[in-house]
Amino acid sequence: MATEVGTKGKIVQVLGAVVDIEFPPDKVPDIYNEIRTRPSGADQDLIFEVEQLLGNNWVRCVAMGATDGLQRGVDAYDMGHSISVPVGEQTLGRIFNVLGQPIDNKPDIPDAPRLPIHRDAPGLVEQAEEIEVFETGIKVIDLVCPFMKGGKIGAFGGAGVGKTVIIQELIN
Repeated sequence: MATEVGTKGKIVQVLGAVVDIEFPPDKVPDIYNEIRTRPSGADQDLIFEVEQLLGNNWVRCVAMGATDGLQRGVDAYDMGHSISVPVGEQTLGRIFNVLGQPIDNKPDIPDAPRLPIHRDAPGLVEQAEEIEVFETGIKVIDLVCPFMKGGKIGAFGGAGVGKTVIIQELIN
């Protein structure tokens, strides 16, 4: 059974990863809200994100997992908030999927604070004013084209020149 919290709706259409769900007239979820259901035979909830309000109390959602076994008429529950992921010092060096679940074979971080995946960019007042260089430890990069913290970096080059190796070294 899916996590039965929030407003209950019914799945009315399944088109691959796109699913339409009908809710009661006064309880239609907002855009980006998290919706949960449990396909028949599945051992964990399938999570959707509301992408469009279709009218007639229907919402169009995108599945964040496989929709195998999902059928019309199955109950779906609006969680009342958008999908959130863990943030903070404990998450540094970790790899998570879009749902905030660790995919690096390390244990979950249950006590980490969570923030929604859809939120406004920080205001100019909240951003750092000083320019700080990100030291990669790779002498050629640090000397010829140093990376700035918080900036954007593009890696160009043909096949086999080491772009992936450099990115993996910077991540680890």
